[in-house]
Amino acid sequence: MYFSRLEDLRIDADKTQQEIADVLNCKREVYRRYEKGIYEIPVWALIRLAEYYRVSTDYILGLSDEKEQKK
Repeated sequence: MYFSRLEDLRIDADKTQQEIADVLNCKREVYRRYEKGIYEIPVWALIRLAEYYRVSTDYILGLSDEKEQKK
């Protein structure tokens, strides 16, 4: 369940929902719905957050437990 990872990453980074919404250039409410699993996160936003948090998209999607991006 990727949405729980989104929240965990945000909290670990000590960021607010508004700060992450600003990174994605969207409204806080839209981001909140990604985090709660109400809206599916678009691929472009998934990639942007993986770059921002420096983790793999697989980690965010729950396909891997390794945070580090493979090079």
